[in-house]
Amino acid sequence: MSQPLRYADRPEDLPTREALTSMSGMEFLRAMLEGRMPAPAMARTLDFALVEIEPGRAVFRGRAHIQHTNPMGGVHGGWYGALVDSAMGCAVMTAVPQGRWYTTLEYKVNLARALPLDTEVEAVGILDHAGRSTAVARAEIRGLDGRLYATGSTTCIILG
Repeated sequence: MSQPLRYADRPEDLPTREALTSMSGMEFLRAMLEGRMPAPAMARTLDFALVEIEPGRAVFRGRAHIQHTNPMGGVHGGWYGALVDSAMGCAVMTAVPQGRWYTTLEYKVNLARALPLDTEVEAVGILDHAGRSTAVARAEIRGLDGRLYATGSTTCIILG
């Protein structure tokens, strides 16, 4: 059973490179879901969280609020981008072997429709390819009613 997520509040709360590379990406994500590793503080600020992982797949849930809007009152594109980047990155992370890590080389987000404030959404990241040095993934943000709000794609580099 998952424990409540624990967030990094100070730089010293973040895992060291040694701690990160002492386990596979999947093990690291499981540790995060179980509260043994901290979730990123940004996810608390943006009100989304990792809720499910399996090999090649990561699921986040979240809600955009008034503090996530642009000057015109719409949900800021950066909120969508952070959510799809997180879902895609964690999908990639599920395939990263022990002793290695990854980082995003590039990502793209396409907004399909305006997201009403305080609407719960789910972002599902899917790994399409993981090789020795690169990985490719995609994600969708959908309302719990199935309405599509955004899509994304990424290329990541696997290091170590």
